[in-house]
Amino acid sequence: MNIGVLGGGQLARMMAQAGSSLGLSFMFLCPDSHACAAPYGEHLCAPYEDKRAQEHLVKWADVVTYEFENIPLSLVESLQRQIPLHPASSILSVVRDRLPEKLLFHTLGIPTVNFAPVDSLEKLINAMEDIGFPAVLKNRTQGYDGKGQALLRKEIDLSAAWEEVGKAPCIVESMVEFRRELSIIAARNQNGDMVFYPVSENHHRDGILRLSISREDDPMQVRAKAKIISIMDNLDYVGVMALELFQVGDQLLANEVAPRVHNSGHWTIEAAETSQFENHLRAICGLPLGETSSAQTSAMVNLIGRLPVEAEIRNIPGASLHFYDKSVKTGRKVGHVTLTSDCSPEEFDLRLAALLQLAGEAELAGRKFFNSTPLTQCP
Repeated sequence: MNIGVLGGGQLARMMAQAGSSLGLSFMFLCPDSHACAAPYGEHLCAPYEDKRAQEHLVKWADVVTYEFENIPLSLVESLQRQIPLHPASSILSVVRDRLPEKLLFHTLGIPTVNFAPVDSLEKLINAMEDIGFPAVLKNRTQGYDGKGQALLRKEIDLSAAWEEVGKAPCIVESMVEFRRELSIIAARNQNGDMVFYPVSENHHRDGILRLSISREDDPMQVRAKAKIISIMDNLDYVGVMALELFQVGDQLLANEVAPRVHNSGHWTIEAAETSQFENHLRAICGLPLGETSSAQTSAMVNLIGRLPVEAEIRNIPGASLHFYDKSVKTGRKVGHVTLTSDCSPEEFDLRLAALLQLAGEAELAGRKFFNSTPLTQCP
């Protein structure tokens, strides 16, 4: 079966790597001449709007998917009229824009932080009377890894923040004191069958995910699962979805949806019976979904803007290294490392601390994630 992918980054790369065991072939439409997915299929190096490239993709592929949200919606709509495409363009039109996404959550009874749409400095000033400080101003579209966002601490920040986000349509969100940032990843096929992964506990710095920890049997699993079921069923979703959440006390507030495989689920490659990448392919190809169970606790550390010495990573027991073959650049995700457990909680924390130090995450390296919490036990 031939899979067309819009995009050629690391998510497309790992999708293709997972597809090799299923006998799938891949073609990537991506304007980047150095697309890191290119070695794993045919690379159509052309702008997304290129009609000849689109025609070639449609003739070759049996189904099309995408690895990120910030692709031209008109392209996705056009392709869907010619070839099966998942997730559907109607879904992308909702979840790529923070305002209809938040409205969807509220329609489904899923709580969020307080928010308001703003499209001018005057409306931002007025909105702050209800939202209050501190708050975050976010572009409605095109934002990722902390881009297109500005922190609002006091009224004097508003004018500069409006300039910083490019005077584009935004939403402003109240900031809340949360206990944890969590995400849950699920896959849904064309028959409505679903499978779920354990929630991930996520740690960010500068708006970029640094560490994800798989939390098997987490007390928030049932609530997170109910929310993502509600969203996926409402959208008649096909593929893998990630739902990002804030835990505030005993409540889960929805932050945003990713209509694709997700960074916080990279640990599934080594630790789950079926990775999120394979289950996405199974869902869009009409194949039975794979089991998501895991016998091991795991953590995933992103490599941001630096590549550690490979031998030093491999010296850490249980570490699995993934370099993306991307040039090193400040703030760029150039790889990740999964750490799987075969040890006591104390030893796992030591190994994770060593890995975080090599990744340049000294602050996180000083924390205890397994030895100090009853949420998860190493086998």
